Amino acid sequence: MNNSTKITGVILAGGRARRMNHQDKGLVCYRSRPLVDYAITALAPLVHDTLINANRHHEQYQQFGLPVVADQTDSFDGPLAGILTAMIYSDADVLLIVPCDAPLITTVHLQKLLTVRAELNADIAVAFDGERLHPVFLAIHTRLKTSLQNYLASGERKVQTWLAQHNTVQVDFSDAPEIFTNINTLAELSLLEARHD
Repeated sequence: MNNSTKITGVILAGGRARRMNHQDKGLVCYRSRPLVDYAITALAPLVHDTLINANRHHEQYQQFGLPVVADQTDSFDGPLAGILTAMIYSDADVLLIVPCDAPLITTVHLQKLLTVRAELNADIAVAFDGERLHPVFLAIHTRLKTSLQNYLASGERKVQTWLAQHNTVQVDFSDAPEIFTNINTLAELSLLEARHD
């Protein structure tokens, strides 16, 4: 970690989780650990601090000993709303962003996002699995806060449209696309547990 660059880890857990029977995905257990715990563990070696963006179940999330911050609105406006909240809350130079429901991601993968963004001095580094972007796996410079505020204020919500407006680099993870496996349903959770027994 470059000590002159302050990095905050951000775990996005702000969705409604409709397909998970409205259970809060980050609090659902995979292999006897809450999903959010995998994100916390992967981020910890790389960041100065970590915060959880959640719009429900704040008390349960606070049990992980991290700040829990809600979106600026109560309308569940998607990942960018959570990222903006983190930018407002954090005094970091760079945010390292992961979703709460991807237990196969590791510190090594997240380090790659940070390294590529820093080496190219890009605004944003986004994960790419060889076929598609994974726009909730990001290293993003907080100088984009005003841009993001204006984008959301205009009524826009699409992450990739906003990423395209900036100096964004794609970080190639085509050698390990399975790390982006995310869990949206209880059936997917069971499948993943069976596959990794």
